[in-house]
Amino acid sequence: MAASMELSLNNLPSDPLLLMLSFLDFRDLISCSFVSRRLNELSSHNPLWKGLCLKHWLLTESDKIQKAQTWKELFREFYTDLGHYIDHYGTLKRAWDDLKRYLDQRCPRMIASLKEGAKEEELDSIEAQIGCKLSNDYRCSYRIHNGQKLVVPGLMGSMALSNHYRSEDLLDIETAAGGFQQRKGMRQCLPLTFCFHTGLSQYMALEGTEGRSRSEIFYHCPDQMAQDPSAIDMFITGSSFTEWFTSYVRNVVTGEYPIIRDQIFRYVHDKQCVATTGDITVSVSTSFLPELSSVHPPHFFFTYRIRIEMAKDALPENACQLDSRYWKITNANGNVEEVRGPGVVGEFPVMTPGKVHEYASCTTFSTTSEYMEGHYTFHRLKNKEEIFDVCIPRFHMVCPPFRESMVRSGSARDVSSASFNEENSSDTDDHNEGEIRGINMAGPGGRCPRHI
Repeated sequence: MAASMELSLNNLPSDPLLLMLSFLDFRDLISCSFVSRRLNELSSHNPLWKGLCLKHWLLTESDKIQKAQTWKELFREFYTDLGHYIDHYGTLKRAWDDLKRYLDQRCPRMIASLKEGAKEEELDSIEAQIGCKLSNDYRCSYRIHNGQKLVVPGLMGSMALSNHYRSEDLLDIETAAGGFQQRKGMRQCLPLTFCFHTGLSQYMALEGTEGRSRSEIFYHCPDQMAQDPSAIDMFITGSSFTEWFTSYVRNVVTGEYPIIRDQIFRYVHDKQCVATTGDITVSVSTSFLPELSSVHPPHFFFTYRIRIEMAKDALPENACQLDSRYWKITNANGNVEEVRGPGVVGEFPVMTPGKVHEYASCTTFSTTSEYMEGHYTFHRLKNKEEIFDVCIPRFHMVCPPFRESMVRSGSARDVSSASFNEENSSDTDDHNEGEIRGINMAGPGGRCPRHI
């Protein structure tokens, strides 16, 4: 009878053991190193730590060469400094790298405004100053870049309409701490962004208080119908710093937010929102303006950007000019309003092969959503008697989720799709700067003038 062979780790080949170890995270890999001499040797295998360095710290071969260290030593060095953020670092560092790579090609001056990362002790000092803990993902991001210098345009996007302009900077931690809120209605809220022109900021709740959830990000909106000045409604823009920042970066680097005049514009374009009639294509993108909106009274302000393009291969004799527009506007209650008027924003663009005409206008409504559709009427330049309509695709405008003030409701109430009873909406396609200026001065709760 053959002698039985005693099963031992020392008798097993290295390759299957290394394959099994490759499925472990760094914590389990370190634990294995204490089991036996054989596992201690295998768990230090360079390719294992190379994968972990790439996964958690996004380190490359050039980083290893520059540091002149093994992959395990490199992992240990980064873990000693940033181990507290290991669950967030890879995601946020990748977002920052993607954003910088994209902007470096399209608006490099924005890259120059970024600040170097904050030190750990600086973040600890800020926490002591405001008496409140910062979330780990926020701290992690600020270890990578401490916001930006206060410049225009801001990293967090712009919006322009007639004489109304907004551009939001990502605040550095020191400036943000100076704006930390402790007043009733905004307690324990830290500003993330700031706009010089409007004073608008996005805030992050550092504690779950006054109806807010911890780490929630929002635009604050005073309740104009409440007698108590601490009644603050909020338009919610994110549930955590990571979700807020990475979703913004994704919109930028995928081209969802266009680069216009060397800055990021926060228009959202639904890829289905395109219509072609003959040689002419019309597409629409939209943007919600919180600084001109309010929950009480219900007044939701959107701007929309329309692109009209004539095909490059269109026949020259098909050149035409826009005469008028027709809008059919339907709010969340199903109420319909029709608007007709000459031109677009006071212009009557001529379309020739390859020509692109873009313009921005705005609308306001008092239900939480609305959609618009319609057509432009053109005539041929060679034959003014030849009149034809060009379809404008249906586009939807939906107010972001908002939360009503606890002062009004007694308890916080989220609203994302409920409708209000008012039926008013207005299209301001005509470009009358004096009237548009009146909207801006009125601010939230003001009414857009009707242009029929």
